[in-house]
Amino acid sequence: MKETIKSIPVVGEIAQALYRRLPKQLKRQRPFPGSAAYWEERYRAGGTSGAGSYAFLAEFKAEVLNGFVAEHGVRTVIEFGCGDGNQLRLAKYPSYLGVDVSSSAIERCRQLFAGDPSKSFRTVAEYAGERAELVLSLDVIFHLVEDAVFDDYMQRLFAASERYVIVYSSNTASTLGIDNPHVKHREFTRWVDDRAPGFRLLRHVPNRYPYAGDHHIGSFADFFVFERA
Repeated sequence: MKETIKSIPVVGEIAQALYRRLPKQLKRQRPFPGSAAYWEERYRAGGTSGAGSYAFLAEFKAEVLNGFVAEHGVRTVIEFGCGDGNQLRLAKYPSYLGVDVSSSAIERCRQLFAGDPSKSFRTVAEYAGERAELVLSLDVIFHLVEDAVFDDYMQRLFAASERYVIVYSSNTASTLGIDNPHVKHREFTRWVDDRAPGFRLLRHVPNRYPYAGDHHIGSFADFFVFERA
């Protein structure tokens, strides 16, 4: 992958860094607003989707995803949790629908790809049950801290797939690397086994840059590729 997109510090990310350094007593003064509100506030303040959607991590994800789309002749893609659209800059999808809980993120994506008719974007509230050959979840599941939100998301994710689902996430119940209230690891493959029996795990792709204590230089997410049985 020749193109490299560098992360630019923005107000939202600076605010998050300052929040992490606050004493725990001060953090407790402002309760976590919930995952949907958190991401809307973050994008509205100019924040990004995070380090995982930029630079070498974005390139790694694009390499795997573009290779899969080409290998399997995928024509239609839906992504639940499209975020700020930066990862999508590297994508090679014939037809794409991006869905996100944040209206600010959707508006940003619409502006970013205004001249590209192959891409469209909708909020979760606007999503009308469209389906695609390939459905994506990239760096989303470990941000669904509420159990009900996680369950609703997973049901929507797998119901939208005609052939494949690709999840890029951690798959553990540990607290590895958690220092923010908007992160909660889940062993999500158990949900798939129990609630989506029509799918089988086709492929597991370990991260080329595994997490080693700093999420700016590594990720605890791997690729999990599911196929309708």
